[in-house]
Amino acid sequence: MAQINPFIHFNGNAEEAFTFYKSVFGGDFAKVVRFKDFPVLGDAVTEKEADKIMHIALPIGKNNVLMGSDTPQSLGTHNENETRSKISISADSKEEAERLFNGLSEGGSVEMPIADSFWGSYFGMLRDRFGIEWMVDFDPRYNGSNA
Repeated sequence: MAQINPFIHFNGNAEEAFTFYKSVFGGDFAKVVRFKDFPVLGDAVTEKEADKIMHIALPIGKNNVLMGSDTPQSLGTHNENETRSKISISADSKEEAERLFNGLSEGGSVEMPIADSFWGSYFGMLRDRFGIEWMVDFDPRYNGSNA
C-alpha cells in the first residue's frame, strides 16, 4: 500500500525545526543534505544559504518519514500562516498522544486543547513554534490507527 510522508518547507530554519521535532519524536535523522552539497544549483543559492537544508528526513514510527527543506531566497518566502496543511498524527495510546501534543505545542499555540472528542477519540490541534499545524489523535476503536 502507498504511504504518505509529509514534506515541509521553511524560510531558513528547517534545521532548527527538525532538531525540535527530533526532541519530540525521538530517533535519528535518516538524511541531512545541505545546499552546498549540490554545486549544480549555481546562482539559485547564495553563499550564506550554502549551509541551509536542501533535504532532511526524520523517520517517525515504523513506516513514516517527516521530510523538509529550506526554500532559497531566490524562490521567495512562504507565508507561514497560510501556505501549509495540517499534519495528522495517530498515536498508539492516550499517553503518547498527550506527550506528542504537549511537546509539539511548546512555544507554539494551541488551537484546540487535547481532550476526549464527541466522535470518540482523544484529539487536539496546535500550531508549533515554527508555524506548522498539527492534529494529534488517539482513537481506541482503531488502536491508534485511522484505517
